[in-house]
Amino acid sequence: MIKSSRFDKASAMIAQCQLLAFFLIFNFINSLSHPLDPLSPNEINKTRHIIQQSYLGHIPNITFHFVDVEEPNKNNVLKWLSSTTKQKPIVIPRQAKIVVRAKGETHELVVDLTKGSIVSDEIFKGHGYPPFTFNELFKASKLPLKYSKFKESITKRGLNLSQVSCVPFTIGWYGEEITRRALKVSCFYRGESVNIWARPIEGIILLVDVDSMKIVLYNDRYRVPMPKAEGTNFQSTSKNKPNIFATCNNISNVGFSIKDHEVKWGNWVFHVGFNARAGMIISTASIFDDEKQKYRRVMYRGHVSETFVPYMDPTLEWYFRTFMDVGEFGFGRAADSLQPKVDCPGNAVFMDGFMAGPNGEVQQVPRAICIFERYSGDVAWRHMEINNPTKLIRDGEVEISLVVRMIATVGNYDYVLDWEFLKSGSIKVGVALTGVLEMKAVPYTHKSQIKEKVFGTLVTENTIANYHDHLITYYLDLDIDDNANSFINAKLQKVKANGFGTPRKSYWTVIKEPAKREAEAKIRLGSEPTELLIVNPNKMTKLGNEVGYRLISGQPVSSLLSDDDYPERRAAYTKYQVWVTAYNRSERWAGGFYGDRSRGDDGLAVWSRKNREIENRDIVVWHTVGIHHVPYQEDFPVMPIVHGGFELRPANFFERNPLI
Repeated sequence: MIKSSRFDKASAMIAQCQLLAFFLIFNFINSLSHPLDPLSPNEINKTRHIIQQSYLGHIPNITFHFVDVEEPNKNNVLKWLSSTTKQKPIVIPRQAKIVVRAKGETHELVVDLTKGSIVSDEIFKGHGYPPFTFNELFKASKLPLKYSKFKESITKRGLNLSQVSCVPFTIGWYGEEITRRALKVSCFYRGESVNIWARPIEGIILLVDVDSMKIVLYNDRYRVPMPKAEGTNFQSTSKNKPNIFATCNNISNVGFSIKDHEVKWGNWVFHVGFNARAGMIISTASIFDDEKQKYRRVMYRGHVSETFVPYMDPTLEWYFRTFMDVGEFGFGRAADSLQPKVDCPGNAVFMDGFMAGPNGEVQQVPRAICIFERYSGDVAWRHMEINNPTKLIRDGEVEISLVVRMIATVGNYDYVLDWEFLKSGSIKVGVALTGVLEMKAVPYTHKSQIKEKVFGTLVTENTIANYHDHLITYYLDLDIDDNANSFINAKLQKVKANGFGTPRKSYWTVIKEPAKREAEAKIRLGSEPTELLIVNPNKMTKLGNEVGYRLISGQPVSSLLSDDDYPERRAAYTKYQVWVTAYNRSERWAGGFYGDRSRGDDGLAVWSRKNREIENRDIVVWHTVGIHHVPYQEDFPVMPIVHGGFELRPANFFERNPLI
């Protein structure tokens, strides 16, 4: 009896503690947290709970496709950032934006996490669909293995069904009046290889209706030899992994601090966020000016906005492979856990990422982001002067930078995404590409045998790697010393050297004129030498120059598809490498918010047609980088990394070199 009584009291106490914990989890929102912080696990749980308690919770098979912080009012965020601890803090409602699918409809919701209620609920009636969930992709990948016609095709090819893996692909839009959520599934043969992409089962394609999760079309058009397994494995051996890092996460070597999501390093302070769509997000980046003795704003928000990966094979099994990975699936959802001492050096500090799963539950990506100081042997500045009469002067500084990194593995490719901060004031944005080629089985074992059109390179026997593009578009809400900025496409023009009394015949000069409206700020790079400047016309240096930053692009790349091609209509923003638009907090995704099966009637190219004023306004710069990928044999079986990116560099922002 005594034991029973003690047990009862303990049970009551445990129940009270559980009730208290429940209350704290679902009702406590830290009003002093950074307003751009990603949703915490507690907030994701609370969001799910609020929706489950609404009428939507009584609908079977409801799925969560997007859960993120509702973008707060920018002016309120800036006021919050500038307020001091002595001032009364600005109250910014903590809200979440949610997209769910229920009964074949797309619901857009806004949940107020402080009030614990839904404050907006609308059904989306436009074109396109939200990103696919992992569960939907997984279920679609398993359907062929139970489909009788597919099993017959596998038997006829002499393959073992237990060694077959299938992959669902998004299918785009090709002029259909009525669309449904659908995927096309291709299959691959593992056999004795871990590299499924190297062994496609060519000629078979299946169409899956996602809402009913049924195969609605099956086509087995032709057969070709199965590429051999030999030589396809990509797993590294220990001899290729030298021990170049003595320690892992040696905190004593960390030259930066992290408080919640705010990072301070050198003269920089910025915020690091994460969501399922963009993945890593850099916000409120400011740099300390020694001369002015204050932090000065550079960028309010920066992240990957969309990708466009069209393959150049117009045949039945390949024409639809024109992927917009951010809108159709999500870079954050594709974020891989980083490998210490491989993906990040031994002095790196890691941050986990959190997002909502298909049922609204919390999903964690361990080590989604790493932050580390980098010294790669580069020189920040140096000079040797021999013209001093008393002594030779030689001096300089090493380049030490801070890198924030995420890697998204989207199917067969891995994108290494870096934001690199330099004490000189530059921000280098890196996009590196590696992974495995998407390949097509063919009957050829030597190039001399090819007599018909093929759409790629023969990289090994019976295997073509198709031509394709990787175009990555960045959203850059730059606030150079405030949010009233102008964009200048400064052109370098040749001038005849007349009247100077010297034998020179020509020189070049710079013609600067700010773009007044959006139509003037669509730039195709590479046709003429230019300097792309974002300036604050209201702030000057002591010498009278407008303070600014410049965008230094890498090799310019844009889509080569015809304007009337359906994939290009969806990704019309890839025709120009640079766009500048008026700031609108709802305009963040270059391909439109609903990327899957979109029709090109939403997104950057459409918004820009408004031709809004952009001179001395709050503006956003969009920049597309990437490669036209012509595969080579060295890209097989796994591709050595290819680097790209751009730089944001001070342009009369400081009075002098901030390193001195």
